Amino acid sequence: MKVVLIVVGVVAALYVLLCGVLYFKQEKLLFAPTRLPAGYRFHFPGRFEERWTTAADGVRLHGLLFRTPDSKGLIFYLHGNGGALDSWGDAAATYTALHYDVFLLDYRGYGKSGGTISNQAQMLADVDTVYRQLLPEYPESRTVILGYSLGTGPATWLAAHHQPKLLILQAPYFSMRDMAARLYPYVPGFILRYPMPTNELIGRVSAPIVLFHGDHDEVIDYNSTLRLKALLKPTDKLIVLPGARHNGMTDNPQYRQELAKLL
Repeated sequence: MKVVLIVVGVVAALYVLLCGVLYFKQEKLLFAPTRLPAGYRFHFPGRFEERWTTAADGVRLHGLLFRTPDSKGLIFYLHGNGGALDSWGDAAATYTALHYDVFLLDYRGYGKSGGTISNQAQMLADVDTVYRQLLPEYPESRTVILGYSLGTGPATWLAAHHQPKLLILQAPYFSMRDMAARLYPYVPGFILRYPMPTNELIGRVSAPIVLFHGDHDEVIDYNSTLRLKALLKPTDKLIVLPGARHNGMTDNPQYRQELAKLL
């Protein structure tokens, strides 16, 4: 009996230790940024410029604004959890070809953006600050908010607090807490400091919403989007990309066809 109690005690201690590590180090699991030197020069076709925004705490956030002749408006693009704008910037051409300017933001600690992400409220506040700075140039009636993967949660939050023309979500998650429950069922939900409740926010979005998801997504369960679909307005829609996986959606021919109809 004494041995059993010792084993139980050791297992319990290890469990508490694991939960502690996950609580304090979860940024390492969620975010995989690439940092770029201040003097890094981007090489993309077409016209683009670097933009800087100062957050409330003084951290400078970096983005790229791609321009196109006879612009219909702006795509405000929130990218996924890996890399930086040196790789995500290639996506802009898909949207400039449809006569939309594109702004891509690097989150804190990504690319040339300063600081590091330390909590969800900070991340959302950064996104909101940058969005507001662009409003004098691009009124919301001409602005499309687009989120990809990790970016779908902040994009939904932003659309719920503003009045954009359209919200596009590529490979969205029901919530980050829901994803964590599937990946780490043994970890209590309160451990997660980035719940990103897309499911709670999506019903507050008054703008039209279009969801895209590949039915072979190996990262974010396609069923999460089916659950989100049940929360949409009757005029919103889900577009399934047969055979598509998580990465490469922007280059998917069906995605481009449907996007051309939308924009």
